[in-house]
Amino acid sequence: MNIFAAIGGVTLALFRETGRIGIFALNGALSWLTGPFYWRAFASALLRIGFMSLPVVGLTAIFTGAALALNIYDGSARFNAETFLPQILGVSIVRELGPVLAALMLAGRSSSAMAAEIGTMRVTEQIDAMSTLAVDPFKYLITPRILAATIALPLLVLTADIIGIYGGFLVSVYALDFSGAVYIRNLDEFLTNFDVISGLIKAAVFGFLLALMGCYYGYSSAGGAQGVGSATRIAVVTSAVLILSANYLLTSFFVDF
Repeated sequence: MNIFAAIGGVTLALFRETGRIGIFALNGALSWLTGPFYWRAFASALLRIGFMSLPVVGLTAIFTGAALALNIYDGSARFNAETFLPQILGVSIVRELGPVLAALMLAGRSSSAMAAEIGTMRVTEQIDAMSTLAVDPFKYLITPRILAATIALPLLVLTADIIGIYGGFLVSVYALDFSGAVYIRNLDEFLTNFDVISGLIKAAVFGFLLALMGCYYGYSSAGGAQGVGSATRIAVVTSAVLILSANYLLTSFFVDF
């Protein structure tokens, strides 16, 4: 009976935590509708989450595209299908690797920063002071970050797609003796608008999830510096798991669409 009680306790705790996250997400995503909207906080979050993440996302994309080109060439050469390298590389980056890798990099960089920043404000009672001064913490701290991540990640992914395909282009042309004109023409003829749009939709969902996890665990942290460190760690791990899970669900939906 103790085993069943333990399973029941874990299940109830899971549903309770899911409910809390759902309510937090609704409040964070929709509180801007009632105003006021803090444009300066939104612009600052957009700059830090989007523009400041360009170097790490760009480096990840170009080396991923280059390595992917080598692997695709090596595998397709076994079936004499090397000419399909641009098509396979383009679809792989635009629909899967671009959104997922950019989101995972942003989870490690931005979600952890959100959790640490908001968690520090929570344990030092700065959030309580904001409420005392009639400033809604959700409208000032949570909403700008969630909206900024949801908007910034698709832009980052679009940039990562271009850089990743260019990385594959460099390797294909200068290391594998492909024709640059043929590479670009095959890619242009094969990729569709739906491929690009589906990847950007994924990016928006991933941006929302990683910002939500960073804000939620930072806002819920307690116990001083140790609590902030724990919240940061949990935010990154949870963001990564949710990104990979959501990627599978969205891919299943787009494949059947």
